[in-house]
Amino acid sequence: MSHKIRIKDIAERAGVSVGTVDRIIHNRPNVSAAARAKVEKVLEEINYQPNMYASALAYNKSYTFHIIMPKHESEAYWQEIEEGAREACEQRRDFHVEVAFTYYTRFDDDSFSSAFSHVLESEPSGVIVIPSELETTKRYTDLLHEREIPFVLLDSYMPDLEPLSFYGQDSFKSGYFAARMLMLIAKEEKEIMLMRLVKNGKVASKQQENREVGFRHYMNEHYPAIKIVNLELPMDKDKKGYDAMLAKFFKANPGIRHGITMCSKAHIVGDYLLRKGISNIQIMGYDMVSKNAHCLREGSISFLIAQHAYVQGYNCIDTLFRAIVLKQPVAPVNYMPIELLTKENVDFYHRAMV
Repeated sequence: MSHKIRIKDIAERAGVSVGTVDRIIHNRPNVSAAARAKVEKVLEEINYQPNMYASALAYNKSYTFHIIMPKHESEAYWQEIEEGAREACEQRRDFHVEVAFTYYTRFDDDSFSSAFSHVLESEPSGVIVIPSELETTKRYTDLLHEREIPFVLLDSYMPDLEPLSFYGQDSFKSGYFAARMLMLIAKEEKEIMLMRLVKNGKVASKQQENREVGFRHYMNEHYPAIKIVNLELPMDKDKKGYDAMLAKFFKANPGIRHGITMCSKAHIVGDYLLRKGISNIQIMGYDMVSKNAHCLREGSISFLIAQHAYVQGYNCIDTLFRAIVLKQPVAPVNYMPIELLTKENVDFYHRAMV
């Protein structure tokens, strides 16, 4: 029935003017409490459902959503997130929605704090956060709560921060799944390499930490006799530096035939194996970036786990749009699929339609 009711009809039933009804429906000021009560009573009686898109367009307000994210290379997981976010804004151009990116250096609290402070000074409509350490991030998300600025977490789920919503994989289950898939081809091995990209001994994100926990949990349950040999590669090395470290590692561990990493940099090892003509070692990794895909096709990477980074970026913007502009409820936790890619199916993997 609600779609047949005109504002004029509501005004007549409530005994007020059409202009008063319009102001109440679009949440505009200068309406008396008595008039609002009359109109809201009629709206409840007829179960009125406003056209939220039309209302948002009529309001003619502009919105800027800020994304706080790590500095990154052009061909990376994060680049896909950026492109998805830009596309979401492009599709909502009529609503005057824009996205702004602010970057910080991983493992640098000062850099993260500076980036977040810049965003707060910009008075954002909403924020998407790829978090740093919990305590550091919480100092600033608490300020977002104080200022009633909604924010979405991406990549690493930290429920203590109380975000509006989260997008990313279930990290523990992802790592558990990765171990299970790896052991389909490595169950006869005595040793497995675990490559960790680190800075000051720490991996890049909570998500990667939780993936490793899931991986080790599966291995302890099902293959406790297999030794996990850590290979820690600093984030800031160049190709020559990585080559030297990998040559030393494989010389010291001649029995290694399979490895895994919980980040998108499996190609560091994969590329080395291809250039050196080493065909009896493979590594498993994450994310369908072009360098990884090349190694997967050539055989130095055994499996990749994809997580639709483009869709994550798109959906984070869409979530803020629906919550802030359309004032609709949104899901608090949104886990992305855990998808396995091999050289046989990688060419059929495309960005999911959103």
